[in-house]
Amino acid sequence: MMHLAFLVLLCLPVCSAYPLSGAAKQEDSNRDLAQQYLENYYNLKTDVKQFRRKESNLIVKKIQQMQKFLGLAATGKLDSDTLEVMRKPRCGVPDVGHFHTFPGIPKWRKTHLTYRIMNYTSDLPGDAVDSAIEKAVIVWEEVTPLTFSRLYEGEADIMISFAVKEHGDFYSFDGSGHSLAHAYPPGPGLYGDIHFDDDEHWTEDASGTNLFFVAAHELGHSLGLFHSANTEALMYPLYNSFTELTRFHLSQDDVNGIQSLYGPPPASTEEPLVPTKSVPSGSRTPAKCDPALSFDAISTLRGEYLFFKDRYFWRRSHWNSEPEFHLISTFWPSLPSYLDAAYEVNSRDTVFIFKGNEFWAIRGNEVQAGYPRGIHTLGFPPTIRKIDAAVSDKEKKKTYFFVEDKYWRFDENSQSMEQGFPRLIADDFPGVEPKVDAVLQAFGFFYFFSGSSQFEFDPNARMVTRILKSYSWLHC
Repeated sequence: MMHLAFLVLLCLPVCSAYPLSGAAKQEDSNRDLAQQYLENYYNLKTDVKQFRRKESNLIVKKIQQMQKFLGLAATGKLDSDTLEVMRKPRCGVPDVGHFHTFPGIPKWRKTHLTYRIMNYTSDLPGDAVDSAIEKAVIVWEEVTPLTFSRLYEGEADIMISFAVKEHGDFYSFDGSGHSLAHAYPPGPGLYGDIHFDDDEHWTEDASGTNLFFVAAHELGHSLGLFHSANTEALMYPLYNSFTELTRFHLSQDDVNGIQSLYGPPPASTEEPLVPTKSVPSGSRTPAKCDPALSFDAISTLRGEYLFFKDRYFWRRSHWNSEPEFHLISTFWPSLPSYLDAAYEVNSRDTVFIFKGNEFWAIRGNEVQAGYPRGIHTLGFPPTIRKIDAAVSDKEKKKTYFFVEDKYWRFDENSQSMEQGFPRLIADDFPGVEPKVDAVLQAFGFFYFFSGSSQFEFDPNARMVTRILKSYSWLHC
């Protein structure tokens, strides 16, 4: 404190006698910016006086180190390109060294991790924040053996929060446009946690700071990755705005980094699934173009198609030619795997999921309160233990439930099972295999899936018009 007072007293007569010109003020401002930047991100330990000595080799080396890491010409000078980069928004994790309380490069010693969203930004609806975080999780889940599920209470491995300025971890945020977020490497307590600066303007697109992109980057830190000097990498420290979210993918640099810690996924999604006696069917990652592929359940969801298999599902949309592949638990952590049936009721914006003698209701990414419920609340007799398949006719507002060689029909208006059922599948859907795994209604047809085959059924002509492979919907 005495040293600081001495500097202030020394400065007062000089500053009052010789007012700084505009250029001198700008030069001072640039030096202050550079010193703060190098202290924050390049482990510079110096004082103002030392920094102002142009002959200081330490300063030149630190500037060169920063320039080289961020892809600039390593001149060691505060040129315009260097200052421009220093003013860009970026991750708050250092590029050189590490948080001093985290020596080494730790990683999680388990493959299933939990996360919890502690609070929300006022910039986005809650479900938009949930979706951004879930998509960020999927980015890393798809290239590693790691799986994630969301907690709504208690302590999770990765606690996610929005905060401003000083927020209790000794790494204060600096307001809008600078440090966007920071995260801690794997471990207990504060380790693994992610903090977003709520002074930023968080968005779902490129109009502000895109939450998904920053979350995916910070999650890389939570899993043990530090910054990359590769400008194409997600783990590059500077924030790059972008517009084509649907085309986002990890660079090979990111994949190499994360797989050096955890290894690749258990099996490639493009390799054929060949069950053996020692590997139960469904215990490996299913391949979308396996000729023997069958589905557990199929449903629409807000104009998209969902094809469920084991712990996974393919998500096909009209605007993306290539179907996405995800874990069920990534989108709906409380849902079971190995589903029996699924269908959407468009008028209620709800998808119903069946497993055993229970069913769940979901809207978007949220499982609705009050579920699961027993299937017998729908009007099934006590002898029915599970549903094989289901589909809802949105025009007629009728839902069809298939069990073994019979089917029931449910009226969505009266919310009751219709009289005169069950009926034989063979009587009303001639040509369809009596054991139905899943049913989909599209383009005026019903598509009945049975094993690796599907039957295109015309309800007006009451006949099967084509027999196709089940995987045809996945662009195989």
